[in-house]
Amino acid sequence: MLRQLARGLVNGRLLRKTFGCTLYVIAAALALGVSVSAVSAQSDFPRRPITVIVPFAAGGPTDVIARIVSEPMSRTLGQQLVIENVVGAGGTTASTRAMRATPDGYTIIMGHMGTHAASVALYPNLAYKPDVDFAPIGLVAGTPVLILARKDFPPNDLKEFIPYVKANVDKLNMAHAGVGSVSFTTCLLLNHILNVKPTSVPFNGTGPALTSLIAGQVDYMCDQIVNVVQQITTGQIKAYAIGTPARSPALPDVPTAKEAGLPEFEAQAWNALFAPKDTPKPIVDILSAALDKALDDEGTRKRMLELGSVLPDKTGRTHQALQRLLGLVTSEIARWTPIIRAAGPQN
Repeated sequence: MLRQLARGLVNGRLLRKTFGCTLYVIAAALALGVSVSAVSAQSDFPRRPITVIVPFAAGGPTDVIARIVSEPMSRTLGQQLVIENVVGAGGTTASTRAMRATPDGYTIIMGHMGTHAASVALYPNLAYKPDVDFAPIGLVAGTPVLILARKDFPPNDLKEFIPYVKANVDKLNMAHAGVGSVSFTTCLLLNHILNVKPTSVPFNGTGPALTSLIAGQVDYMCDQIVNVVQQITTGQIKAYAIGTPARSPALPDVPTAKEAGLPEFEAQAWNALFAPKDTPKPIVDILSAALDKALDDEGTRKRMLELGSVLPDKTGRTHQALQRLLGLVTSEIARWTPIIRAAGPQN
């Protein structure tokens, strides 16, 4: 019946007068080779829960941000956003899965600097192209990175930290959340600046790495601010510097790396939501609008700012900004690739 209507449309029949506007649109879609099911799927999206893939273990910075922003997005969309932690290979296992997911908006990923930039240099046979294989939904938050150590680590400040690490590097170990993680990549930058290579101790996520640092089982690490504000303020770990141009309101007593004597250490990660490429634009627009509303939610903003996140303003959440997000991915690949390659083979 519908295909007959489509042929009628092509032949110039005035279907709107007889069958109404909705049937006219369906017939037009069929005439153009678009299935009715595809039109319907986009018009009433979402009809079921949406999976948000988080590329690292529960409790880490990316997981925390994903869970915070998913709550208000679920309310707006009328469907639950279900967090699924997929660990392995520095987040690339999860990213590969997201890239291969059906592009219907029901599987998205919380990507970051590690999965969408550092991975290119770390994994020569990477199964996906971060700047090609994903449709940007939106930038969620910037997350400043700090230089941290166990609470009884001898140096009192960064000026003491630098010579101490250089003199004792053979006896020191550095924790991270796995090759390709933000904690790994940013401490690789730190070690590159200091020209040291301590023993690298990988963990299955930033949460376990931080637990080990608190317990004094490892010496130092780099981590995103959203994971460590409480531990720093309660004295469970030391914070030597933050890798941003200005101090964080969440940790006003922690100096910037420039203030502390290491201006080369500029490190701020970011988290952004992506869908598989070829996800229909109307669906991406719905998800983007839900994220935009979430970032305007007073409760959500309060929680994220208390953790030290840097939230994008309205201009950072426009459709033009989504294209700039792909540009950010490209520039981050260009920034981190030479640093990682200069460091040589990694554990």
